[in-house]
Amino acid sequence: MSLPETTTVLIVGAGPTGLAAALSLTHHGCRDFVIVDAVLQGENTSRAIVVHAATLEALDSIGCGPELVERGVKAQAVSIRTQTSELVRAHFSPLINRTPHPYGLFIPQNITEQVLGQKLQSLGVQVHRPKRLVGMKRNERDSLVTDVLFDDGSVVQAKYVIGADGARSTVRTLAGIGFFDPDGEVEAKHNLAQMVLADVIFKSADIPRATLAAVMSPESFFICAPFPTSFNKDLARSGQEITETIFRIGCGVPLSEGPPPSSPPREYLQDLVDRFGPDYMSSNPSVNPSPFVIDQVVWSTRFRTHSAIADRTFTRLGSSEDSPHSVDGGVILLVGDAAHIHSPAGGQGMNLGIRDAVFLGEVVAKHIKISASQPPSVDTDAPLRDFAAARHARALEVIGFTKSLLKVAGAKYDTRMFWWLPISFGTIRDWALWTVGKVTFVQGKLAWNLSGLGRR
Repeated sequence: MSLPETTTVLIVGAGPTGLAAALSLTHHGCRDFVIVDAVLQGENTSRAIVVHAATLEALDSIGCGPELVERGVKAQAVSIRTQTSELVRAHFSPLINRTPHPYGLFIPQNITEQVLGQKLQSLGVQVHRPKRLVGMKRNERDSLVTDVLFDDGSVVQAKYVIGADGARSTVRTLAGIGFFDPDGEVEAKHNLAQMVLADVIFKSADIPRATLAAVMSPESFFICAPFPTSFNKDLARSGQEITETIFRIGCGVPLSEGPPPSSPPREYLQDLVDRFGPDYMSSNPSVNPSPFVIDQVVWSTRFRTHSAIADRTFTRLGSSEDSPHSVDGGVILLVGDAAHIHSPAGGQGMNLGIRDAVFLGEVVAKHIKISASQPPSVDTDAPLRDFAAARHARALEVIGFTKSLLKVAGAKYDTRMFWWLPISFGTIRDWALWTVGKVTFVQGKLAWNLSGLGRR
C-alpha cells in the first residue's frame, strides 16, 4: 500500500497512542490523515498490562471503550505486601460513585493495540507499514507544510505531524526538541532504575490465583499477576500452544549487580523470584512447601527507567524556544512516550499517552477548521498551545507521582530515620501502610491516584 503524496495530518507511530490519536481524529470529523509505523506488524508481547478508569472514560468519549472492556478482566484490587505478608489490599471500589469504571482493566498491551487497530480498520483506515521516518523539512512552496521523508524514498507533505513514535522519537529529534528529566537528574538510582519484565509459566502443585501484587523488599520491587487463560493465544509465540496459566512478573535489578541480560533466561528469572518475590512463589522448599519453579519463559525483556519530558509538545518546524509563538512552519505535536517517560510504578505511562492522544484529536480537528477560514496567527494557534501546556502539566504531575511511589517502595530496612532512633524507614513505611491503609479515606485516595481521574 503506497503512501499518498499529501495529507492534512500524518501520525507517526501505530502503538496504542498513535491508534488512539487516529480514532479521535476520525470521531471528531477529520478523515484526511495517514498513520504509519516503522515495523511490519505490531509486537505480540504483553508489555503494559493495566488500563485505568480515566483512560477508559477518554476512550468512551470517542466510542472505543466498550470493545476494550469486553476483552479485558476487571481487577478489583492491588495487593501491596512484603515478601512474607500483605500490608494492604488497595481496592478500587471507593471509585464506584465517581466513574463507570471502578476497577483497573487487566489487559496486555498487544490486545489493547489489537482492539484499537481493529476499530480503526472497521472505519476504513489502514496503517501503512513498514514506513521508517528519516527526515523532515519545510516544503519549498508552502512553509506551513512539512515534507516528511521515509527510508524507502517516499515523501508525504503534511500540515500536521503527530509524533507518537515512542521514547526514542524520531519526530522529536528531527524537530530539535529537548528531552530531559524535569528535576535535572542524570541517572536514576532507585530500585526500578533497571528492570526485568517477563511472562512465565510456573510448575507447582499449588498455583495460587493471586491478584495483582506489588512486593517491597530491601533491595528491589517485585510485581506479579496471573493472566486469565483467555489471553494465552494472544501471548503465545507463533505456533505455540499454551494451556497453563501465564504469569507476568516484573522486578527491579539492583544496580550493583550490573545490567541484566537482554532477554533474561529462566535461571536468571528464577533467581529474581526467589530473592525478591513473595514467599508463596519461591522455588525453595524450605521457604515454600509447594515450590514455584519457572517451567517456561514465554517472553522476557530488560530496560532502564528514568524520567524525561519534552521541552515542547507543540512547535512549528524550524521555530525555536526563542520564538515559541512563531506561526511559520508545519505543526509538530508530540504525544505519549515521545512527549514524556517515567518509571512504570502505578502503571501510568501508556494510560497517560492514550489520554494525550484522545484529547489531541479534538484539538487538531478544531484547529483545522479555524485555519481553513483564518490565516495563521498567535490567536489561531492558541488551542494547540493551550493543549500542549495542559498536557505538559499533566505529565509533570505523573512524573512527580511515580517518583513519590518509588520513594515509598524503595525505603530501606537498613537505614535509620534518625541516628538515635533504632527504627528504619522501611519499618515505618510497612507499619504505616498496614495501619493507615485500612482507613476508607486512604483506600479511596490511593484508588483515585492510580485511576488517573484526578489527572485526566
